[in-house]
Amino acid sequence: MKTRIIQTARTCTTTDSVRLSSVSKLYGSGDNTVAALRDVSLGLARGSFTAVMGPSGSGKSTFLHCAAGLDRPTSGTVHLADVELSSLSEDALSRLRRERIGFVFQSFNLVPSLTAAQNITLPLRLAKRRADADWLTEITERVGLGRRIKHKPGELSGGQQQRVAIARALIARPEVIFADEPTGALDTKTGKDILTLLREVVDGLGQTVVMVTHDPNAASYADTVVFLADGEIVDTLDAPSSELVAERMTHLGD
Repeated sequence: MKTRIIQTARTCTTTDSVRLSSVSKLYGSGDNTVAALRDVSLGLARGSFTAVMGPSGSGKSTFLHCAAGLDRPTSGTVHLADVELSSLSEDALSRLRRERIGFVFQSFNLVPSLTAAQNITLPLRLAKRRADADWLTEITERVGLGRRIKHKPGELSGGQQQRVAIARALIARPEVIFADEPTGALDTKTGKDILTLLREVVDGLGQTVVMVTHDPNAASYADTVVFLADGEIVDTLDAPSSELVAERMTHLGD
């Protein structure tokens, strides 16, 4: 039984941070063509937390890459607010990702030689912009790094490094944050702390978060779960619990 699509996963509107319209992504050619995404249309509302789930090969990573402007769809369009990504040159697309999209990865992707503060402000320095000192203080306090801001990644725990990554994703006040398995390299307790932080980023700052995950417990922190199978959206689940998500994952082929 399919659940009703609500605000975070619905027909695209002008209040969406991200909108995918009839997006398909093909790899290869001829008899070797593989469809990673098939005619996907989805709107992700501002200030929402959406989890994207599916079995291996379902198209989760391709979905994230196309939605975040890391890859171009074969057909269809992707909008970041009012900007259609395929209309941009590679330089303009790189600039947009740096200035209007935040990323959080499983492997943290911090620069070992830089302090936490320098890692957080790196996107601004690359964009030749000054960091707002008050905003830097606010987000480092919000993510719980106030006393560790001068430490380098090697001096921080995995959870602290991921907090640096989340602060880095927030520093440019992005339209949306994409999180790719953000708790995959963390123990259960630390992972819960990071998920609680992402939830607080949505509720406290009005941030839009899109998280790819394989973990039903992680998905339960979201407002809506979008399920992919064979490159298509096959279901959504609102106000998810880990039990409902796990049960739905076992019946994606039904």
